[in-house]
Amino acid sequence: QVQLVESGGGSVQAGGSLRLSCAASGFTYSSYCMGWFRQAPGKEREGVAAIASDGSTSYADSVKGRFTISQDNANNTLYLQMNSLKPEDSDIYYCAAEGYIGLVSGSYCRLSRYNNWGQGTQVTVSS
Repeated sequence: QVQLVESGGGSVQAGGSLRLSCAASGFTYSSYCMGWFRQAPGKEREGVAAIASDGSTSYADSVKGRFTISQDNANNTLYLQMNSLKPEDSDIYYCAAEGYIGLVSGSYCRLSRYNNWGQGTQVTVSS
């Protein structure tokens, strides 16, 4: 059973930084996608950043140059470093993971469907 547990959310002023973490367990695919998504109440979920098992990444235009997705395979942890935060980045952030048989890329991962989700962590950016 796959478990994803996010941490690292919180409140920060505009221009500040936060690092989100997602600890994964029970996830043993050699080919996979992992990603960070965000969703505010009443709004559609947005794919913020994703990383494939080959290390390729993809970002939403709204966060390019400010956010960085990375993974620590030894510790089964996914990260999202968020710099230069803006009030419009305020959302609940979710970690997601999906295993595949074939090869996948970062761009595919950000737009693909996921069946495994974490519980979410709140990020609030004040102006």
